[in-house]
Amino acid sequence: MSALLITTADGVRTITLNRAERHNAFDDALIAELTTAFKDAATAPGVRAVVLDSTGKSFSAGADLEWMKRMASYSQAENLADAQALSDMLEAIDACPRPVIGVVQGAAYGGGVGLVACCDLVVAAEGAGFCLSEVKLGIIPAVISPYVVRAMGGRAARRYAVTAELFDAAEAKASGLVHEVVPAERLGEVRDRWLARIKANGPDAMAAAKTLIRRAADQPLGDDLRHWTAEQIAQRRASDEGKEGIRAFLEKRKPSWIEG
Repeated sequence: MSALLITTADGVRTITLNRAERHNAFDDALIAELTTAFKDAATAPGVRAVVLDSTGKSFSAGADLEWMKRMASYSQAENLADAQALSDMLEAIDACPRPVIGVVQGAAYGGGVGLVACCDLVVAAEGAGFCLSEVKLGIIPAVISPYVVRAMGGRAARRYAVTAELFDAAEAKASGLVHEVVPAERLGEVRDRWLARIKANGPDAMAAAKTLIRRAADQPLGDDLRHWTAEQIAQRRASDEGKEGIRAFLEKRKPSWIEG
């Protein structure tokens, strides 16, 4: 059975973690597959959005136990290469120019929280649970920390990183880690509502918006940032997509990127 299921329909690339028997925990092989899958989704013609979901009861339990056993005998250099591969995977998800929707139906532990934090929009089932569990094992959530801190803020991340306590979907929403919490049977409804909104927007503009927010969130407000943001809007206004969007608005019609 494949550890990853990938389908494309109606402009949506769905990437599904498919290791339900292992709670969708990832090892080096799955990390490599996910990295490739998101890099492919970033450039695939016609893909307007990406959905990251999973099979079974858990969204992702983080690191696979068998993989962790192997890591115990790794050298410093091997551990560093392994950690860098995980970092590359998270960056491939976070930097994907297509909007990424995370659908969390169950538990997200350790690195699973990192996956959630890298998605642009996240809907979680009411029964989903979250945990930065690394310190229980004497390690730390190092590679995922930049994404987690950006998603839920430093105060909340500090609490959960040192306590390794389980927190529920409502708290995940309150902290900013997820955006909506609904009964499990309504996860698809929220996902489809977001997809409909995404398909109404300019594809290139959404990619540029993601780049804009990533940089604006990580850089102090100053002359350099103000100048760069002015350049960005000037470029979008002069772009073919920008011109078409403004013309369509003024002419009270749908822009060309909306099918039909």
